[in-house]
Amino acid sequence: MAENDETTESFPDPSRWLDHASDADALAIMADDQSGAIAAIRHAMPEIEAAAMAAFNRLHSGSGRLIYAGAGTSIRIGVQDGVELTPTFGWPRDRTGFLIAGGPDALMRSVEGAEDSADAGMDAVKAALVKADDVVIGLAASGSTPFTCAVLSEARKRGALSIGIANNPDGRVQAVAEIGITLATGGEVVHHLVNLHFLVLVLRHLLEQVKMQLPTSLSIME
Repeated sequence: MAENDETTESFPDPSRWLDHASDADALAIMADDQSGAIAAIRHAMPEIEAAAMAAFNRLHSGSGRLIYAGAGTSIRIGVQDGVELTPTFGWPRDRTGFLIAGGPDALMRSVEGAEDSADAGMDAVKAALVKADDVVIGLAASGSTPFTCAVLSEARKRGALSIGIANNPDGRVQAVAEIGITLATGGEVVHHLVNLHFLVLVLRHLLEQVKMQLPTSLSIME
């Protein structure tokens, strides 16, 4: 399958402009728009598999943490995924972490400019005492968010496994991470409103692969 050559900034084709469509057609266009997420995941399966197995190798020892990092909508999706690890997989709560541009307040409101601070990203890694048996997943639709890039770069320097996930090909997020995953979904029908729920799909798949490799006592909560 050919990789999508659009970026997250691409405008939708005029035939898909929602304000020119009937209510029923607009809903159908938005539903169809999500099918690109599945295709993007299938295209990236080799990288997803590599990330899953590398994560298992760090986490199966019993002390490493799974840490999500990002800004704005990206980290909100990461937090949504991370908080479900315990009830879904029985993952210990103290082995899940979040590095959020702008801090926890940014989950409920926009903190303008927070994503642009590379220094804040490095400081967040240092404050979290990221170490070699941790896994840090950096999420950024654009692939260029300074905070997220700095988190991945600093985490990698400290020996942690760094995984960068982005929509746009050749992003810095993928370049600075040990393993880069590109999910080339292109732009959405609502321009500048990048719906990252496809990230839940790829993260769930990655974590399911890790769960399959963990001891039964850790793999699921009865």
